[in-house]
Amino acid sequence: MAMKGTSTLFDKLWSDHTVCDLENGEALLYLDRVFLHERTGAVALQSLHAAGYGVRDARHVFCTMDHIVDTFPGRGDKTLMPSGSDFILATRRETRAANVRLYDVDDADQGIVHVISPEQGLVLPGLTLVCPDSHTCTQGAIGALAWGIGSSEAEHAMATGTLRVRKPKNMRVMVNGTLRPGVTAKDLILHLIAKYGANGGAGCVVEFAGSAIQQLEVEARFTLCNMAVEFSAFTAVIAPDEKVEAYFEGKDFAPKGEHWRDAVDYWRTLRSDENAVFDIDLVVEAEQVEPAVTWGTSPEQAIGISACIPAAGDYAEAHRQEAATRALQYQGLESGNAITDIAVNAAFIGSCTNSRLSDLRAAAAVVKGRQIAPGVRGVVVPGSRRVKRAAEQEGLHRIFTDAGFEWRDSGCSMCFYAGGETFGEFQRVISTTNRNFEGRQGPNTRTHLASPETVAATAIAGSITSAEMLAKSESLSA
Repeated sequence: MAMKGTSTLFDKLWSDHTVCDLENGEALLYLDRVFLHERTGAVALQSLHAAGYGVRDARHVFCTMDHIVDTFPGRGDKTLMPSGSDFILATRRETRAANVRLYDVDDADQGIVHVISPEQGLVLPGLTLVCPDSHTCTQGAIGALAWGIGSSEAEHAMATGTLRVRKPKNMRVMVNGTLRPGVTAKDLILHLIAKYGANGGAGCVVEFAGSAIQQLEVEARFTLCNMAVEFSAFTAVIAPDEKVEAYFEGKDFAPKGEHWRDAVDYWRTLRSDENAVFDIDLVVEAEQVEPAVTWGTSPEQAIGISACIPAAGDYAEAHRQEAATRALQYQGLESGNAITDIAVNAAFIGSCTNSRLSDLRAAAAVVKGRQIAPGVRGVVVPGSRRVKRAAEQEGLHRIFTDAGFEWRDSGCSMCFYAGGETFGEFQRVISTTNRNFEGRQGPNTRTHLASPETVAATAIAGSITSAEMLAKSESLSA
């Protein structure tokens, strides 16, 4: 345990939830929330019951249908994924038996787990939350300790309300200055991963700090922490502040009345001490970040919008040279070409990374009054049904559909391919998702990660471009 006055935010969260220290260097941590989804949730509940155990406290366990469900309007239990309906039916049956709250396919509050959890106040600053999904780290953005687990760990978590965990190291990523206009949290995290590598945060809990982080709105912080797993971090955290307090006030599961005041008093202690000791310190100058796009098949293979595709020989390490060679071949690209010379076949806005209302507003602002380029397919998938309703109340759906985008229901959709919907073989997609691995969006589909603004601008232009570049090119041709 750190000495008084030298504790990090993560140290405090860890200490507050440690039931006991174990002899092998692990600790038994108390869990405030367990969240499941239909891809693995039913399996975990079935295995738990088969072993003769029950859910210790169903009030702290939640489940949503998000990974396998189709996102076409009017969807039901049937899915494009082979046997997908079996997962849905099994999840419905098992959660009912365990008395676990389920956000079913057409529940008014259904959505992607990492979107609906904070929007309803199921996760709060200072809580621990686990979920069988690697992007659970998203929820550390509000000062929670949230991380992804496996199905067997989910069983233990539900049965006991605890998990054995070996404490990760502390890393601080200090982002100084102010992000330039048009540069987003998505650009910042891609810049970080490209600069320090996809293994840069391995074995660490990353705390994002600095003036640029304080300036980010809460939903942008979710985007930043979402891709901490692509940095190989255990999870990420950001100290809660007045923006976080305003975000949670009045939410369904947030404390009320006297409990709210007590909660806020506690939340204000959740920050690293001035003399806190970190195992690793990294610094990023915000002014150096520009709109970013991935060119390869790893999030670390990203460059600024003004750059050219690198050659394998540009990397010093042999394994990165090999990865670059393979990525160029898979993506059908040649080094030395400008990233803006790449034409796309499709544009996707969605996923737990960038599907919140602020993301849709940002993309709609770029799209408004314009049309998708001929031959480009555009798809917009809100992160939750609440987000969808709010967007429709603002008329965002009409902006997208008037421009030629498909407007969908909420879910993970084409963020990953599990035998369901895909853009197609050798189709090139500009996407707001978090992973550009080979086959991530379908067999041989080629994915380029970017922010909602860049994805929207690229859909309009037909080739990779930023919102600023799109506006400039239109003014020159006017």
